Amino acid sequence: MQRLSWGMVGGGEGSQIGPAHRMGAQADGNFSFVAGALDADPDKGCAYAQSLGIAPDRAYGDWREMLEGERGRPDRVDLVTVATPNATHFEITKAFLWAGFNVLCEKPMTMTVEEGEEIVRVAAEVGQTCAVNYCYSAYPMVRHMRAMVASGDLGALRCVVVNFSHGHHAAGDDADNPRVRWRYDPAQAGVSGQLADCGIHALHLATFIAGDEVETLSADFASTVSGRALEDDAMVNFRTTRGTVGRLWSSAIALGRQHGLDIQIFGETGGLRWASEHPGQVYYHPLGGRVQIIEKGEAGISSEAARLSRVPIAHPEGFPLAVANIYVDLAEVIRARKDRRTPAAASLAVPRAEDGLRSMAAVHAAVASAKANGAWMDARPPMFR
Repeated sequence: MQRLSWGMVGGGEGSQIGPAHRMGAQADGNFSFVAGALDADPDKGCAYAQSLGIAPDRAYGDWREMLEGERGRPDRVDLVTVATPNATHFEITKAFLWAGFNVLCEKPMTMTVEEGEEIVRVAAEVGQTCAVNYCYSAYPMVRHMRAMVASGDLGALRCVVVNFSHGHHAAGDDADNPRVRWRYDPAQAGVSGQLADCGIHALHLATFIAGDEVETLSADFASTVSGRALEDDAMVNFRTTRGTVGRLWSSAIALGRQHGLDIQIFGETGGLRWASEHPGQVYYHPLGGRVQIIEKGEAGISSEAARLSRVPIAHPEGFPLAVANIYVDLAEVIRARKDRRTPAAASLAVPRAEDGLRSMAAVHAAVASAKANGAWMDARPPMFR
């Protein structure tokens, strides 16, 4: 099968997320890395792109140069990944969509709800795919949990409890660390710090597994480290459109927690538990029965999980391969459009612009709620109400 062409904006040398995208996009032979504008410093970005094997004429100085260079090529890229600072996501994503490119945008997709709604409209108008890298939804056992919920193994859902908490920003002198400082700077991070950085992954995971959406929420924010303008600890209570109760905690000052993304789903007839630090296992407790450990790769696993599993049972598949699974889904969606066929149903689970919009609407509702001492707010984007 011929590889699709892939390009990247951002994610240059020293980037935290860039290597995961490069490994993920090329892990299964679906994409060839052929173009990039990888750094805010044009010379540095061009040099690094060429060191990764990109031809000099497709190693671009900035994203505008890349847009113009790729737009007129007969072999233009099939997918552009946007892995730049948060405040630039909207402009770059919108420009590439309007030019007819498929886009995978890092989260948060935009800084405002209005920008998110515009991205949704543009993607629909041009008929291109705009995906958002909520990569935790692509772990095989997360897909298995989603399949269990959809098949009714838990009955009607009652409560979802989800955490994304770590202690890596607990130091009081982090104001001098550029990799930490921007996350609490409204000019670069927007209206929210920890919730928009990590908490939206947890929120998306909850709604993804439940097959539901957040309707209302109440939030409490705290900035525990002196000098931070945005929150480093957030608690959000929410209700879904089907009435499921939700509890979300996200913190950057939780010393002792390393990664800290875990989720529990409680239904009428069973419960599920998964943690990203042990991604190959789901704990399932059926009503009246014993706790069962469901292992990735075992017989009888759902097809949704099996299609995204690469290594044998008891061998964990980590974060880069979860990112790779996003690219597996996107490759199928893009190829199906090229072939004028319907994509495989499982690939349609890839997070889209609508998911990015809902996340940002929830973040803004949480900010408003925290400022109003926890008042309940409508968390839905206006265009979806």
